[in-house]
Amino acid sequence: MPFPSAGSLPGAIPSALRSAVLDAVAILAPTNCSGCGAADRTLCQSCVAALRPAVATLDLDGLVVAFAHRYDGVVRSVLASYKDGGRTDAASRLAPSLSAAIDVALQAVGPSSAPVRLVTIPSSLAAFRDRGYSPVELLLKHCGLRAERALRASRHAEDQAGLSAESRRLNRAGWLEARSRFAGEPVVLVDDILTTGSTLLEARRALEEAGAVVVSAAVLAHTPKRIGDDVRITTALSRRTSERSEDGW
Repeated sequence: MPFPSAGSLPGAIPSALRSAVLDAVAILAPTNCSGCGAADRTLCQSCVAALRPAVATLDLDGLVVAFAHRYDGVVRSVLASYKDGGRTDAASRLAPSLSAAIDVALQAVGPSSAPVRLVTIPSSLAAFRDRGYSPVELLLKHCGLRAERALRASRHAEDQAGLSAESRRLNRAGWLEARSRFAGEPVVLVDDILTTGSTLLEARRALEEAGAVVVSAAVLAHTPKRIGDDVRITTALSRRTSERSEDGW
């Protein structure tokens, strides 16, 4: 019988009782915090606090991108452990941040007679084989949402890690294509980390060529040193987002 992770315990449990349960779990199934490495917690309370979303938006070549965090410190450690360290126990703690960003991204759509379609960026086959799961789709599942796999790779692209901004742009150019035609439906793109923006812009190009109207995007975090601190950033934390975040923690 599997033991519960910290993220799987209901938020309504009183803090003292919650702590006692976690102490018992730590004895039976030792682990460490994926944010700071502290023993006996899948995510310690200090790192949990660092993951509270504070959603803002930036303008990426006309595309409104809502993000919940900057990609540094605890956020970077937890996301890296989640994506490449097999720490799927962090999904329930990261999901409220992605949900908050999606809430704000949806506000950019405005009135529409057509339903908004959430679209994710496809993972490479190699990445999926290595992880055994899609990080963004697992987070969406924890959010109670489901995105469409409306995009597919039309050619091989190298891993973006370590590439310069220009190399990333060239690596992604013409990389994606839409699986089907769109009839002017509004689309919100969903991804985990915004670095230079080349992947989101390539996804927008492919979808718009297929007839979609790509209005906005939602990501967990952005890397300010790569995207540029001079990009216009505005705070966008809505009351609904704040209430959801407090309920989730």
